[in-house]
Amino acid sequence: MMTPFNLPYFADEASLPAILPTVEEIESATEILNERMSAASGRVVGVGDHFIVKYGAFVNLQEGETMLFLKQSTTVPVPRIYALYQRPGPDKHTYSYIVMERIRGPTLASVWSKMGQAAKEAVSSNLRLVFEEMRRLKSPGGYCSFGRRGLLDGLFESEDHSKPFNGPFDTESDLNEAMVARYVKEGLSIYKAEHFSRAFKDVFQNHAPVFTHADFQRKNIMFRNPLTTTENGQVQWGTTDLELVIIDWEFSGWYPSYWEYSRALFGCGAWRDNWSYWIERTLELFRSEYAWVLLFLTELFS
Repeated sequence: MMTPFNLPYFADEASLPAILPTVEEIESATEILNERMSAASGRVVGVGDHFIVKYGAFVNLQEGETMLFLKQSTTVPVPRIYALYQRPGPDKHTYSYIVMERIRGPTLASVWSKMGQAAKEAVSSNLRLVFEEMRRLKSPGGYCSFGRRGLLDGLFESEDHSKPFNGPFDTESDLNEAMVARYVKEGLSIYKAEHFSRAFKDVFQNHAPVFTHADFQRKNIMFRNPLTTTENGQVQWGTTDLELVIIDWEFSGWYPSYWEYSRALFGCGAWRDNWSYWIERTLELFRSEYAWVLLFLTELFS
């Protein structure tokens, strides 16, 4: 059975592209790539030419452990992890730090509108192989995240940490019950919850636990290297230069097989273009399950 990595973790010095940034350099970085409600909640910064750091009180080192696991066990393209550690933050919270490789190319989201049909076909084909390899990763036991810990999708979040909804779950029925329990916890209709419970017994059954990114969006796909553009403004690359990297693994784990497709469509970029078509070219389809996921999440998060 796979076990969590020993923390703190620091990569072998010989494998580093440069000296690791200090905490002071990280927290004073001005290249802010992403931030939640505040720096304390979570921030992603660029530090120098080689490092990206995700840090904050709500950052989970488990994301970095998952990336280490994928790097060691698969050919799934993830950024290299250079360090995972914690220290007291300035506001009496414990801050977690994930120091990783800086990927030099753009996100798929930023160049999608400039890509032609052949380029999109190449990306979709590449990603399809990646997801097929991910699905072959054997679960350590039921529906769980790395180290057989609870699932991290926001659906399972609870402010009451003494009564978590996130498992791990031995069976899909257990997972279904947790989804309904979260719905009730939000103060929504008990009668609608009972309706969902009955429906889930029919719809959400016999889906194997498969390894899932759980946030498949174009913003989380990057090109390892910068791309060139043609005279008409379309992006291009050589036949051997297409190297994608998948980022943001914070929600990943072994979910029911319908989860990736359903979550990807739920976060489908507001349906402003035909990205849903390419999702369906990349992932296994679960149309009926998606309809119920959409109904459930819309009510839960509205």
